[in-house]
Amino acid sequence: MKKAHIVSRSDEAFQGRHEAACLLAEELKKFQGKNAVVLGIPRGGLLIADEIASRIAADLDIVLSRKLGFPGNPELAIGAVSEDGHVFLNEMIVSEFGDRDSYIQQEKARQMEVIKQRITQYRGILSKVPLKDRIVIVTDDGVATGATMQAALWAVQQEKPQRLIAALPVGPSDTLHKLAKDVDELICLRAPSFFAAIGQFYSDFTQVEDDEVLAILKKEAKRQGSLSAGPP
Repeated sequence: MKKAHIVSRSDEAFQGRHEAACLLAEELKKFQGKNAVVLGIPRGGLLIADEIASRIAADLDIVLSRKLGFPGNPELAIGAVSEDGHVFLNEMIVSEFGDRDSYIQQEKARQMEVIKQRITQYRGILSKVPLKDRIVIVTDDGVATGATMQAALWAVQQEKPQRLIAALPVGPSDTLHKLAKDVDELICLRAPSFFAAIGQFYSDFTQVEDDEVLAILKKEAKRQGSLSAGPP
């Protein structure tokens, strides 16, 4: 696994997700025309992914995996559950508490409820893109603890991509270096020395609504349908 590639230590705020995505796409130009797929973590991450996919001519999809939280500390990921129900555990962490099987089953059931809701909402519009032997770029609008991104990366690994890339606008250095262990390459635009929350690095960090997510998925479904249909 490679070290994190951090472009800048600047604490300057992005104007919004669009600017962050455009700058990140420039760092990913090397994957243009290479059968890449960009996965966005809903909701904000899908706006980032949409812009990147458009600029590097890649397929677009969402990643619906969910982290399994540590008892009493839900931000610490003990593992992840993928949208097909497979569970992946960090054995070094789960070995620290007793009655693990009962807790893991309860936590899996809780997270699968969220995944099922999103499958009903999103997958009826855009079918899941197969990831085997693809260059897969996973993105979000930033990371803090990195638990949600880590869960996504763990789930994607199981599908055996050719290369797995994490691409982020902003995050704290320690989190980025931790995530870099789970990918072939990690690219982050900014890793400021003081990091409190993702929102502090966006002038406009308006909450992304489901209507925006659905519109992006409909647009991508139409594009993929046109591609599969080929010329008349």
